[in-house]
Amino acid sequence: MEPRKKIWLIGILLILWYPIYLNLDTLSSFIVYNIIGLTPGDHLTESIRFFVYEVPKVFLLLALIVFFMGIVRSYFSPEKTRALLGGKNHIFGNISAASLGIVTPFCSCSAIPLFLGFVESGVPLGVTFSFLIAAPMINEIALILLLEMFGWQTALIYMFAGLFIAIFAGWVIGKLKLEHWVEDWVYQMQATNTEFNEKLTFFDRIDRGVEALRDIIAKVWLYIVVGIAVGAGAHGYIPENFMASIMGSDKWYSVPLSILIGVPLYSNAAGIIPVVKVLLEKGASLGTALAFMMSVIGLSLPETIILKKVLKLPLIITFIGIVSLGIMLVGFVFNLIY
Repeated sequence: MEPRKKIWLIGILLILWYPIYLNLDTLSSFIVYNIIGLTPGDHLTESIRFFVYEVPKVFLLLALIVFFMGIVRSYFSPEKTRALLGGKNHIFGNISAASLGIVTPFCSCSAIPLFLGFVESGVPLGVTFSFLIAAPMINEIALILLLEMFGWQTALIYMFAGLFIAIFAGWVIGKLKLEHWVEDWVYQMQATNTEFNEKLTFFDRIDRGVEALRDIIAKVWLYIVVGIAVGAGAHGYIPENFMASIMGSDKWYSVPLSILIGVPLYSNAAGIIPVVKVLLEKGASLGTALAFMMSVIGLSLPETIILKKVLKLPLIITFIGIVSLGIMLVGFVFNLIY
């Protein structure tokens, strides 16, 4: 296709992206209730509606993010990107990456392409994990909703707790030197990145964005669909009252148990915060509820399934263990304070 025609086509798709994304909720309801004819409120209906809504939502976000990240990465060499987020002081890189995550309102599935972009650009692995943890957990959507529902004190508590977990987990992973547990194809993509001195035209950079979109989506689409299907089943069939009764207990195991319950679920901040509000109203303690919320947003089973495409199992287990430890510390501390 001629470069100018390709630009026109991409421009039209970008214009259509927003109204489609904005009306996904209405479209998914119409498909489930009117076309398929399912009864509202049933467990199966809620699971199917969740799946029909989340799959196109995640892929729309992925397409947009991967395309623009492909363009942005064409401007930076691995050395320049590493200097920006890594440098000699890795803890500074962890802090920078975690802080960047606050202003990127993406769910865990959507953050994976950005994570890949960091690794492929040569950013230290621990720094990329700080971003991967922070991006879905403490973005501005979560903070705004917490501010509206619980007040600024709770919003600040959540933000600093999330930053602590992201920085701590990334720093530990960086110190352990676990790069050999990243799948080989990720670093093969890094090896084929554009040299910094290569002169690229505007059309060349657009092509890089399209190539990145095609390559990454082809590698992870099945994992995304399977992950969302798992989350949809949990969304429709795990009763809210059952979780509230366990999370409201004063037993020592309420925090780790809430994490185990939250991990199989899948939601972004906008979806889980109203649920957390109900859980707190039914007697769940603040620390336990925060641990549950963090595990759902930042340490979900769907995210783990998607990560399996880019990380080897030992690194996934290490990632889950370190983040779980950080979340448990936050839960126990706030249960003691409140």
